[in-house]
This record gives sequence, structure tokens and C-alpha cells, in this order.
Amino acid sequence: MELEERVAELERRLAALAAAEGRPSERSSPLGEKFWALEGLKEDLQEEPDGGVLFTGSVRLPTEEQYGWQRAFTTDDLVEGEWTEAAESFAALGHPVRMRLLREIVGGRRTVAELTDIDGVGTSGQIYHHLRQLTSAGWLHSTGRGKYEVPVTRVVPLLVAIATTRP
Repeated sequence: MELEERVAELERRLAALAAAEGRPSERSSPLGEKFWALEGLKEDLQEEPDGGVLFTGSVRLPTEEQYGWQRAFTTDDLVEGEWTEAAESFAALGHPVRMRLLREIVGGRRTVAELTDIDGVGTSGQIYHHLRQLTSAGWLHSTGRGKYEVPVTRVVPLLVAIATTRP
């Protein structure tokens, strides 16, 4: 392995460690103009002529909970896969009250009692209806006694879904 390749590999590993710790790497700022994740993905997908997609995140919620998550797909996996299976998940996110409930749950309001105190989300029966829809689609799970949370594996994907709606 040539020196340049070794240095690039070390920089990639340093960036991965920094991301896992939730801090920017010295290589570039996650919010800067450099496409460090894209360049790493392209390098990893050199054997995939059609490329791929990478979603990743390192977040701390208002509740102080921290999550790190990453998922990559080849273009073929996504284009050739069954898209209709995504309909239920998108449908669950397609209601303004459900989105409000998710935002409140991510922000720390986890019980039905806390959620019924929010103006404009409806009665406890209506809230339970929305929570069932979100749970069925995998965006929530019950931790018992009327308490809900976004599953660990869905926190960053939920934030990615929100981010895709921004210009």
C-alpha cells in the first residue's frame, strides 16, 4: 500500500472515530462544504458501477439521549426492491398530528398523559389511534404503561426523512 493510500485510510478511520464520538473530524466540518461522506461512499463503492446511497447521523436529542446510526444501500438494492412496502411507513408520517406527536416524543414527552396536554392533537382516543399507526409502521414502540419512544434504529432515519423535506 502506497503512502498516500495509507494516509487516506488513517484519515478515514480518524473521521469515523470522531463521528462515533459525535464531534467533527479535523478533515472537514460535517456542516461545511466538503463532501467527506460522499467521497468515502464513492471510495467504498468502487466495485459498484451504479453507486449507492448512505444515510448517517450522530445526534443528541433534547432529552440528552445520544444516537449514532449509519446505513448504506447500493443503487440496485433500492431501485430493484419493492417500493410499495414503503407506503405504510410514508402513510404513517403523512398526517400532521402524527408528525407533531413524533416531534414531542423525540423532545421528551413520552406518555399519553403528557401528549394529551398538547393543544391541537385531539382526545386521548385520537392520540391512541395515531400512536397505533406510528407503532404499526415501526416509527414508535411502547415501553409500557402508556409510554412511547422512537426505536433506536429509527431516530436518525426519522430526522433524515425530515431533512429530505427541507430545500
